Amino acid sequence: MEALLSPDLKSQDALSLWFSALSDSVRAQGPDLSARQMAILLAIYLDPPPHTVRGLAAQMEISKPAVTRALDSLSRQGYVRRAPDPDDGRSVVLQRTVKGSVYLSEFSDLVMNAARVLDS
Repeated sequence: MEALLSPDLKSQDALSLWFSALSDSVRAQGPDLSARQMAILLAIYLDPPPHTVRGLAAQMEISKPAVTRALDSLSRQGYVRRAPDPDDGRSVVLQRTVKGSVYLSEFSDLVMNAARVLDS
């Protein structure tokens, strides 16, 4: 884990870390999330709620339709859920799911394992 915190981490090492985690994820035959889908999923799980399409679009500086398309896929896979906003029935908030939490926990294990290998 020191490699992740080290100011000596080289770009090649960072790319190797990311490649290793992604390769392990692909071999595990998990879902094939795009970079946009993964970034949105991480934003929903790492940042405190509430989450909205508008908020995610502003945070990530991408269009609302791009966020919506990614959320459509993430919802179909069961990683996020849309629910009526309790404060404004016309709006929708995004909710975390157990399946999404498990997926990200398993993916974080892959990243940590890749960091350990890189550090050795």
